[in-house]
Amino acid sequence: MKALTIAVGVLSLIVIVLILYIVFIQRQLRSINRQLHKRLTENTRQPISLELLNKELNAVAIHINKCLKAEETLRLNGIREEKNFKELITNISHDLRTPLTAIKGYQELIARSELNKDQRKKLQIAQKHAAELGRLIEHFFEYSYLIHAEPELNIERVNLANLIAECLAASVAALEERKLAVQLAEMPSLFVSTDKSMVTRIIQNLIRNCVQHAAEKIEVSLRANAGSLVISFKNPVKNAAAIEVNRLFERFYTGDKARNGSTGLGLHIVRLLAEQLGGRTGAALENRELEIWVELPASKECVDLLIK
Repeated sequence: MKALTIAVGVLSLIVIVLILYIVFIQRQLRSINRQLHKRLTENTRQPISLELLNKELNAVAIHINKCLKAEETLRLNGIREEKNFKELITNISHDLRTPLTAIKGYQELIARSELNKDQRKKLQIAQKHAAELGRLIEHFFEYSYLIHAEPELNIERVNLANLIAECLAASVAALEERKLAVQLAEMPSLFVSTDKSMVTRIIQNLIRNCVQHAAEKIEVSLRANAGSLVISFKNPVKNAAAIEVNRLFERFYTGDKARNGSTGLGLHIVRLLAEQLGGRTGAALENRELEIWVELPASKECVDLLIK
């Protein structure tokens, strides 16, 4: 009987020790969870620390800290590489502008001299390519400016419908050269408070994108969408299978290789500008028709007017 009592006492002690050990392990796991949650929510870089009395937990904490350190190293390297890349783009855009200006200057001097028909035709071809190169460099320059400069919004009252019409009118020559018909949906005179220059650049880039890649026609419209105004450009495309809609706004994305002469920055710049204005962008491809839209915030009065 005494032996049984001792055995029960020993077993009870073992159970108590095991319970305490389990409680301790649970506390340590909760501590790990809290520290990981703090890193995620407060953006801290503290390593995981424990009151380590367990070999396995010790190994877990060591491996977690190694993973966290590797992730932090990758993050810092990514930031450093992105910074270097942005500086490279800025330097390239500046370096290319100087020789291009000289090229254009000499072309103008040659154009003033006496040239035969064949020479003038060749000069015009050279001028056309120089102008195209200038447009590509301007895209790089604009992109490098946007990613470095802090946006200073100059808010003013803008008639968005009129602004769209004005930008289209200014692009008539380029549209006619590509034989693109423009269908401008009827839009009321709608005034919104925004940065006119930034919205103008958005519309101009959308028009340039259509001029370069659209087929046959362009449909332009302005519509309301739950507290915002949506500028939409829709056009047929020749090679729909080559377009990845979810990548259209990515930096340097140019779709298929047939899209020569494109930096892949035009729509990316559109996204940067829209986000700086508190808006967003999107695209959809259906029945070989591509729609690219920019959604900008608007007052309730503006949206109500447009819906009517």
